Amino acid sequence: MRSLPAEIKIITLLSARRFQTALRVVYIALLFLLVCSTSLSAQENGLNSTNQATLLGVGNAFLTDTYLSPLEYSGLTMSLLHDRISPTRHFNEKLLLQQQFQMQVAFTKNPSASASEYFGEVSYTVNGLYPFFKNEKFRLFGGGGLDASLGGIYNVRNSNNPGSLKTSVNLNLSAMAIYNWRRFTFRWQVSTPFLGMFFSPEYGQSYYEIFSLGNGKGTVRFASFQNQLALRNYFTVDIPINNFTIRTGYLGDYYRTDVNDIITKIVSHQFVVGLAVESLNFGGFKAKDGNRFKSSYY
Repeated sequence: MRSLPAEIKIITLLSARRFQTALRVVYIALLFLLVCSTSLSAQENGLNSTNQATLLGVGNAFLTDTYLSPLEYSGLTMSLLHDRISPTRHFNEKLLLQQQFQMQVAFTKNPSASASEYFGEVSYTVNGLYPFFKNEKFRLFGGGGLDASLGGIYNVRNSNNPGSLKTSVNLNLSAMAIYNWRRFTFRWQVSTPFLGMFFSPEYGQSYYEIFSLGNGKGTVRFASFQNQLALRNYFTVDIPINNFTIRTGYLGDYYRTDVNDIITKIVSHQFVVGLAVESLNFGGFKAKDGNRFKSSYY
């Protein structure tokens, strides 16, 4: 038998290593979800304060997807964001668990306003945040977690390939600072993915070919800073008014991928406003001990 050429052996070895790396990413993600579920179960057995807010966002979106069009489309974007921060029993009860669930839509047009693109996405993020610095007014947290998203872009002008699927799973790094000034609470948080997987077809490859004919090789890509750059910039201020707390601020998202001869860029800038509440989880004898709770956020 003839031996395989050296080039084929190298390509096969690189593919195997990428597959092993992808499996490690999935394993780490599943392990992190297991830890998070343990934290949530632990909260049910004690008296804990949870800070949560539901915010409505409105702003501008800028879409570029060379699979659909070489032009940048811009227009209105709206989102609904639920932000939840709760304490855990890990690291001497100092670790905070943050969960964010977001639904976002965008209605955009090309520069000449002769064609439209629509964008929609559902995403879920969970982060563990540890306080590295803390005094009476200022706290600095650092950590990371997992995010998953599912959505797509639809171009009304295209007939053969009108849509582009956008889905990814990533491991994140996150930093958050909270500052209390008089009765106001300011929060600034930045997050970025550093490792994961995302879906992308080849340039000119149809989705019929991928999903109906089964020719989907190379559409699931390993993600790193080399081919995926993303940043979330999140700034809020809590304003107490009588028995209500209004949370308002800015939410900026930048997402860019460059793979398979396709460049995708999704950018949005939104003004967000909503109500923030502090809640308690009661369980067991802790529900009757009458101790006052201490907020993990304020």
